[in-house]
Amino acid sequence: MKTRAIRLYGVDDIRLEEFDLPEIGDDEILVKVVSDSICMSTWKTVKQGAKHKRVPDDVADNPVIIGHEFAGDIVKVGRKWRDKFQPGQKFAQQPAIPGQMESPGYSYQWCGGDTEYCIFPNDIIEAGCLWTYDGDAYFASSVAEPVSCCIGGYHTNYHTKPGGYEHVMGTKEGGDILILGGCGPMGLGAISYGLTFENKPKRIVVTEISDERIARAREVISEKEAAKHGVELVYVNTAALEDAEGYLMDLTGGKGYDDVFVYIPNAAVCEMGNRLLGYDGCMNLFAGPTDPNFSAKVNLYDSHYSRSKIIGSTGGTIDDMKEAIEKNADGRIESAVMITHVGGLDSAVEVTKN
Repeated sequence: MKTRAIRLYGVDDIRLEEFDLPEIGDDEILVKVVSDSICMSTWKTVKQGAKHKRVPDDVADNPVIIGHEFAGDIVKVGRKWRDKFQPGQKFAQQPAIPGQMESPGYSYQWCGGDTEYCIFPNDIIEAGCLWTYDGDAYFASSVAEPVSCCIGGYHTNYHTKPGGYEHVMGTKEGGDILILGGCGPMGLGAISYGLTFENKPKRIVVTEISDERIARAREVISEKEAAKHGVELVYVNTAALEDAEGYLMDLTGGKGYDDVFVYIPNAAVCEMGNRLLGYDGCMNLFAGPTDPNFSAKVNLYDSHYSRSKIIGSTGGTIDDMKEAIEKNADGRIESAVMITHVGGLDSAVEVTKN
């Protein structure tokens, strides 16, 4: 059958084109894609081409379908999977496949989100990364993937107990969270999750350098709404402050932050986040850099004497993905705060490049 899709050929070379999909094998599933949300990771992929860790070396000759935050309907099921999946069911999928680098939207000729139809290969299904979805909105399943990344960040952070070696996983309950560069879609997802996370913080401070972006964030997640959940939410335009670092530290009474998330891959921002860590604080470099040599100065004195920690997280687990879908369905996460624009497949090349 024919499909239209956006395929990657190399650096800055993505094309919307029509081509034939092969007939599915006995261990494959054909789906119709209804929604696919845009991800900064796809932009990075386009900027790196075959140099990207997940992109095949021969992508110029065998282009891959881009897009990995997608949902839709199951159309045809290979014999192997007919006891588990049926045509007409909605599907959700997790692109971070355990145990392999290959991933939808990066690595497969026939499997990705920026398409009308695609084929799920056996390795993805075997890994449990395709499942049925009963929600009433396809977009909620699409953006469950980026929300799962935010959830993964909250779960990845950890703290310690004096006098022992146990790592207490998750952000600190009743603590102070700082999200640097957090008024974009991913930051808004992180704020929404933080308001109802089981390790609910006392305070979430979110920085930006644009009053317009802060106004947009406040419009969808207000300080008043956060207070209803028992969390103090503070938006700060650091560009408007003479001493932004001092101001942010003062918000914690001078003790520093228990958990810092860096949502922009900028060395100066990373260094400031490191300096703002409190005792036993954990800083998470959430924003993935494109430069493999990206680095910044860190305070190793505090790492030694104040138990400060620096980690990174990328993607989420299957459980994180399912948690995102379930919590959106029952209203504990408002994933719609991440949506700013809606367009069709014809607009996706331009959107991805920008």
